[in-house]
Amino acid sequence: MAYKRIKWLILWTPTITIALWEYLRHALLLPYISMDLGNALAPVIVMTVTATLLIKLFRMLEATNESLQQAKAARAAYLEREQLARELHDGISQSLFLLSVKLDKLEQAKNNEAVLETAQQLRRTVRHVYEDVRQSIASLRSEPSKTDVQWMQAVREMAEELERGGLAVQLDWRLTDGRLTGKEKVELLAIVREAMLNVRKHANASQLSVLAEETDDAGFRCTVTDDGTGAEPAQLTAKGRYGIRMMRDRAKSMGWQLHVRQGEGSDGHAVGTVVEVTKEAER
Repeated sequence: MAYKRIKWLILWTPTITIALWEYLRHALLLPYISMDLGNALAPVIVMTVTATLLIKLFRMLEATNESLQQAKAARAAYLEREQLARELHDGISQSLFLLSVKLDKLEQAKNNEAVLETAQQLRRTVRHVYEDVRQSIASLRSEPSKTDVQWMQAVREMAEELERGGLAVQLDWRLTDGRLTGKEKVELLAIVREAMLNVRKHANASQLSVLAEETDDAGFRCTVTDDGTGAEPAQLTAKGRYGIRMMRDRAKSMGWQLHVRQGEGSDGHAVGTVVEVTKEAER
């Protein structure tokens, strides 16, 4: 039985019991039971109902409340696991992927100069992974409201990493700091970083552009576009594509719209992929 229904039954049972007793007494039992006896029987009847029905209802209420608390605890644990998964995916997983790319580049190096340059890049990436681990631990230990957001720094660093890997990146960021709250900045930057990394992982592209612009009435639009091979809708929702799922979950939690579609070249043919995040003004 539902929690609210049980509470209403507990509240109304004594009143209904007295009302029903008074009706029966005046309508049917008045010739047989005197007023004094009827008044004396009223509290006995209420106590009898309380000792039977209400005690059972209270037990049901306690059991239901315990189930609700267990469900809340399970939900809280799930949210903590989701938060940890996002922290690992957004920081450590992305950095380790870039590290593997640099290792591949090191294996293909043909001279000492190239080896030294790639080794320096590897050192920077390892240091970045270390900082990501420390920041993730600090974020998990601190209250969400106290988490510092380095606005745009993560996107610029990702762009530099991708450019060192041979991908031409163009950033056109026209979104001002005051347009978004701290929480919105965190979620939007996580989506943008994931979209940029997906281009390096899957698109086989040579160019990548990131455009963020303000729209009317406190809204915004952010697009990540590449000139790669593109992806079929079925591939985007395939098992194991955690990045796409997390981007959708982040956008949904903020009330934004996220669309992933094929791009269009100057000749009208489909080329590349476009990831678009939009926030519509509240009305």
